[in-house]
Amino acid sequence: MAKLLAIDGLNIVRRVYEASPEPDSDLKASIALRHAFSSFRNVLEVHAPTHVLAAFDYGGETWRHALYSRYREHRAPMPAVLREALPEFQERLRTAGVPVAMLPGVEADDVVATCVMRWLRENRGEAIVATTDKDLHVLIAHGALVWDHFKNEWHDDAWVRNKFGVAPELLHDLLALMGDATDGVPGVSKIGMKTAARLLNAYGSLDAVMAGAGILKTPLGERLRAERDILYLSRQLVELKTDVRLGVTWKMLAYESN
Repeated sequence: MAKLLAIDGLNIVRRVYEASPEPDSDLKASIALRHAFSSFRNVLEVHAPTHVLAAFDYGGETWRHALYSRYREHRAPMPAVLREALPEFQERLRTAGVPVAMLPGVEADDVVATCVMRWLRENRGEAIVATTDKDLHVLIAHGALVWDHFKNEWHDDAWVRNKFGVAPELLHDLLALMGDATDGVPGVSKIGMKTAARLLNAYGSLDAVMAGAGILKTPLGERLRAERDILYLSRQLVELKTDVRLGVTWKMLAYESN
């Protein structure tokens, strides 16, 4: 059976780079990318995919910035030494038979989501996403599995429920309610993960929360009503695009181990 492995490329690279306490330097970037390449090879060996795609952020503003100008405004930029070394690293991946995709105006998450959803809709086989990014865990609801390379563990429906308190299909509603400081997604004030999960499990969806809890004469109900617009904006920001024009065919993503 065919097996797609969608790799969140920058997720691996940044995790490896930031694991070193050394100050930014060309040497640190070189060493980190050497280790990152080994990580890619390990992931490929572990899963032996028939098709593979490594997605990276293109850089610059995306459709999310057009929706919300403060999106990711407090996120630390990628160190210049690492950014400058990435093109050579990506070319090394291509030489090793790993297709690399990065498209202007969208994030790597959108590229991964589009590729995985297209694969699953066509019933082509198993779909694995190599990432630690929580946003991509929503793909589990559609039949994908997530692989955490750094912990060597699978993330499935049960893992998401245990970690976040909701089913994978409610993960984006959860993130919309509680916000995401890393990406600058505002969410609703004073709502954390536990409260968001409790609301979603009680009402079933974000719309149902607003139809039910949103009319309560309580401080929580008042905040939900007062921040309704920012809540639904947050929901748009955490949503993954699944209709990106990738410009690749399955034949182009076919992988043969060297």
